[in-house]
Amino acid sequence: MALILHAHPLSSCCWKVLIALYEQGTPFEQRMVNLGDADARRGFEALWPTAKIPLLEDDGAVVPETSIIVEHLEIHHPGPKPLLPIDEPVRLRARLWDRLFDLYVMTPMQRFIAELLRSEGERHVRTQQEALAALASAYDLIEARLGADPWAAGADFTIADCAAAPALFYAAIVQPFPPSHATLSGYFDRLMDRPSVRRVIAEARPWFSYFPLVGDIPQRFLADS
Repeated sequence: MALILHAHPLSSCCWKVLIALYEQGTPFEQRMVNLGDADARRGFEALWPTAKIPLLEDDGAVVPETSIIVEHLEIHHPGPKPLLPIDEPVRLRARLWDRLFDLYVMTPMQRFIAELLRSEGERHVRTQQEALAALASAYDLIEARLGADPWAAGADFTIADCAAAPALFYAAIVQPFPPSHATLSGYFDRLMDRPSVRRVIAEARPWFSYFPLVGDIPQRFLADS
């Protein structure tokens, strides 16, 4: 049975898993989830009650949560280069950065976007302000601690970079990086030039019109270079 990934092309969480799959060249079937359709949602909830995407099916096994999915793929469908490094200190560093990007970049970015999806009268300004402050703090942390290596955990692309690319792509639209953060900006540019990342952006492009800040997406992401 082929791997089946239930996902949506605009979802930053789904991008994380897609980047991992594309990095390893792993064959899979992608099924788009439309949670706005009541019947489709009920069917998806039968697979996983929280109805969160992405969700991986692997020969009858249902695997939720992005980091767990990537680790599952590493164990059961390993590719040419490990996304979870073999060296233990480097692996821990990759896991740490994976959590930092998920919790301190992706989460406040999603919180800010969630408010924009509400009607203007229902938006919570304080929630948006707190999200922007959290992103600013995360940018400072990344700038101070990323180091001189090309990727988050060192010389090789890992699960940490799979997490970083979608989180930073959308976060930079919500709150651009400060001009003083050259390390962060350089890392972001390397991520955006990665073929796996360029591929998920290209696949999402037809859906960008549904993104509430579509007018703020940099031109370089709106067409193939």
